[in-house]
Amino acid sequence: MKNKTYSRYAFIFACSILALFASCSKNSVQLQDGTFTGTGEGRNGNIEVSITVENGRITDAKVLNEMETPDIGFPAEEPILTQFIQDGSTKDIDVVSGATLTSNAMLDALDMATDKAKGKEKTSQSYTDTSCDIVIIGAGGAGLVAATESANKGAKVIVLEKMGIVGGNTNSSTGGINASYTKEQERLGIKDSKEVFFEDTMKGGKYLNDPELVHTLVDNSKATVEWLESDLIGADLTDVGIFGGATNKRIHRPQGGGAIGAHLVPLLYNAAVKQGADIRLKNKVTDILKAEDGSACGVRVNYEGSEYTIKAKAVIIASGGFGANPEMVAKYNPELKGFGTTNHKGATGDAFKMVEKFDASLTQMEQIQTHPTVVPSSGTMITEAVRGNGAILVSRSGKRFVDEMETRDVVSKAVLEQPGATAFLVFDQNVRNSLKAIESYAKAGFMKQAETPELLAKQLGIDEKSFAQTLERYNGFVASKNDEDFARNVNSMERSLTAAPYYAIEILPAIHHTMGGLKINSKAEVQNKNGKSIPGLFAAGEVTGGVHGANRLGGNAVADICVFGKIAADSALDYISK
Repeated sequence: MKNKTYSRYAFIFACSILALFASCSKNSVQLQDGTFTGTGEGRNGNIEVSITVENGRITDAKVLNEMETPDIGFPAEEPILTQFIQDGSTKDIDVVSGATLTSNAMLDALDMATDKAKGKEKTSQSYTDTSCDIVIIGAGGAGLVAATESANKGAKVIVLEKMGIVGGNTNSSTGGINASYTKEQERLGIKDSKEVFFEDTMKGGKYLNDPELVHTLVDNSKATVEWLESDLIGADLTDVGIFGGATNKRIHRPQGGGAIGAHLVPLLYNAAVKQGADIRLKNKVTDILKAEDGSACGVRVNYEGSEYTIKAKAVIIASGGFGANPEMVAKYNPELKGFGTTNHKGATGDAFKMVEKFDASLTQMEQIQTHPTVVPSSGTMITEAVRGNGAILVSRSGKRFVDEMETRDVVSKAVLEQPGATAFLVFDQNVRNSLKAIESYAKAGFMKQAETPELLAKQLGIDEKSFAQTLERYNGFVASKNDEDFARNVNSMERSLTAAPYYAIEILPAIHHTMGGLKINSKAEVQNKNGKSIPGLFAAGEVTGGVHGANRLGGNAVADICVFGKIAADSALDYISK
């Protein structure tokens, strides 16, 4: 994807795209000899690089420090550094597929180092007290949706993001967006309905979900997909698959099974900026302002140690969950103390303290989801789509032990009950060919590979005969369209595992999603403890609770952030117009 504007500007990695470069005649600025460093913010923190200049020419570039997980760090580094040394510029470097955040952070860091070699100092940004119509806390998926919708309808919008990049956990979403009765399902001959979607979601959440919120999610899902596919956003949601807990295929994603987050975030950012939203990075909201009449009327913000105030007619909280706050996780669910997490480091639940002055109601905070297929060595989540496209789970005994397409809580529990509290995700070349996301796992070195089931079992250290028999038995179930052992959904059994090479990834559960949060109504209005809407205060996304109940179905998170992000914007617009 040739996209120096699309990918880099999409994530606002703040260095300007300048006409670089050193020893080429087309460049007028000579580089100074020496070694220069630069930093850029990746998913898990800063990436620091250095460049070496000799005789006005870049001769070396290397990564000094990083906190990225192997699957998103390693694939990006070598090709970017190699091309940078060759070209002496970042302007024509492609982002690496599956490693967009790391790629952009490295490009930003290389630009900073190059500017230092030119003798240029970074211009410091400053902010002063101001006002707007709507202020949005958080530039993750929900915040970007709300920003796009409200700015598109004429509001003056400021979005405040405490991290150095936009996207939040949405950046790492590899699944898709659930929706029913869509034109994409109709085109593919998929039979589905709102009623089945509603029942699947309620059942998956153990009927602890707020039915009103679930109806709102389901009833708006088709229109939300169409909104994302419209010219305003331009998303590709033409591939439709199946995830755990779903009766029918309804998870919409980019063609070929590409990751939804890396696709949507830059599109939403570009759309929000194009409509006039002011998106500010590294601006941490420290408090929500309360007017004398009890309404929300703005925020206090900290930017690099300096504080300023934004007065607003309405506030939308889209700051995400608390899955990266181990103390808060243990407080609400002690059984999860010590678990790893798939969350980005900014998911710390800051908003809950800020709303205490409004007597805001929290709901179901103890409902915290683990994702069953996470790589132990890195904390990298393996998308549920691998199972949806045909993979199975096998224990160290070489046998299946669960319906792989059960809900995440059920599968996680089953994995933890196996010897070593881990298991192996097993698939073949046909499954690999069916899903682009798998290629990033291969590049990261997560996959064991062999030409026969017996050789793969030997690599895994499990009984070869038992493993081969398990695959043969499962393939028989695929042929008969009937899983006699665990009654797996036949819609996820369209591929027999017979095409060499065979692959396996060791997995275990880790904290993935916090289902509890601020109590809202169907208009995304934050509720107080008396069941009344707090004037001027709205919320959307993982910071809210009640949509998912005791367990979130794969594909419902993106549906949640998009449906309720848009509703929050529309409700805020309606509120300020009165």
